[in-house]
This record gives sequence, structure tokens and C-alpha cells, in this order.
Amino acid sequence: MSGHSHWAKVKRAKAVTDARRGKLWSKLARRIIVAAKTGGGNPDENLQLRYAIEDARAANVPKDTIANAINRGTGELGEQEFERVIYEGYAPGGVAIMVDCLTDNRNRTASEVRKIFERAGGQLGGSNCVAYMFAPKGTFTVPTSAVEEDRLIEICLEAGAEDVRKEADVFEVTCDPGSFGDLKKALADNQIETIAAEIAMVPDTTVAVDEDRARQALGLMEAFEDHDDVQNVYSNFDIPDHVGAKLEAESR
Repeated sequence: MSGHSHWAKVKRAKAVTDARRGKLWSKLARRIIVAAKTGGGNPDENLQLRYAIEDARAANVPKDTIANAINRGTGELGEQEFERVIYEGYAPGGVAIMVDCLTDNRNRTASEVRKIFERAGGQLGGSNCVAYMFAPKGTFTVPTSAVEEDRLIEICLEAGAEDVRKEADVFEVTCDPGSFGDLKKALADNQIETIAAEIAMVPDTTVAVDEDRARQALGLMEAFEDHDDVQNVYSNFDIPDHVGAKLEAESR
């Protein structure tokens, strides 16, 4: 099981406490602010803003919070400056990690990201030390109970999917980022439930890890996920199925 797929399952399995929900809402609001500032406040004309709003609604972010974030991005409620910074490095065992951040203080975030790497026995690297191993892909997670595999494959391939793969109790669908909107619409039009839908950095190759290395990599990713400036974390570790099942059971 790839690190991307397993990490997605771990995040879904975790209980959504009030503290975690508040942190998620803050991150989604920050993403809306940046999208609105970059491409304007009209989601019909700004695809990134539309996706950010859809994700916020899926997380039950209040309408007023979404509206205020848009207005902050367009400057109607005062300027709030965030910039996107991607940090790259390694978890123990040579596992590649990419940390996607939105920050209002690059120096502070860089220092804190470095500390998180070092505490976990990893190492912050330089620009493009691991980025070349990843490529942006549209990714969809569909529960196997939602649709027959043959029907899903037919619908997805017609809408531009590159691959449909079964991973335990879900289907993982990937596509070129340019086909993300068409594929999302096709799944919705056919009333096929999606557990997650995003444009993510997916590794071209993976690194096999044992149970100890898997725990270290997942612990590092969780530490980054808990940081306010971090939007997403990506990795290229690959977990054997029996280890993945054990770790998944522990995370429930």
C-alpha cells in the first residue's frame, strides 16, 4: 500500500475532535484567502477558489467563515498576506517527504519544519531534493460499496482517468490535473460517492518500509499535519499489506 493511500486512510480513520475540526477550518480558510487573492473572488472564474470552497463545504465550514475568507483574499476586509512554500526532506530510511505550507512568516515556518524533521530522526533538504520524484495528479477515493468496479472503470476512463486501482475497501482513481474537474463531475452525475477528492503530489516510485520505518514515517507526517501552516504532506513510502492492516487497526 502506497504511503499516499495509507496516510489518507489514517486521516479518515482519526476521530474529528473539536480541536482538529477548528484547525482544519483554519487551514481551509487560509487556502480560500490565497486562492481569492491570486485569482479573484468569483469561484465561477477561479477554479482553485471553487475547489477550495467545495472542500470547505465538505468539511462543514460555516458560510460566514467562507465568505470572510474570500473577502480577506480580495482585500475587502483588509490585507492578509500568505505565501505558498514547499519544504522537502527525508524521513528515516530515505523516505521522501514533501510539506506544502501556506505561511505569513517564512522564517518561522522554515525553522519549525526543520525541528519537526530533526525530532523524528529525519532531515530537511534543499529545493528539489525530492520534488523530482513526485508529479501532480488528481486523486479520488471511492468506497468499494459505492459502485461495481467495471462500471467505475468505464465512467472514469471516459472522463479522462489514467488509472483505477483497488486498495482494500476503496478504489483509488488518478488522473491528469487538467481532467480533475471533468472526472469530479462524472462521478457526481452518476451519484458515485467519493471519500476524498484532491489534486495531490503522487510519487513516481516508492520506498518499501518495515513496520518500524512505517511508524516513523506516519508519525512524522502526523506531526506536520498538526502544524497550523501545513496544508498537505506527501511521501513515497510503501507499506506491506500486513503491516498496513496492523497500523490501520491501531489508528482507530
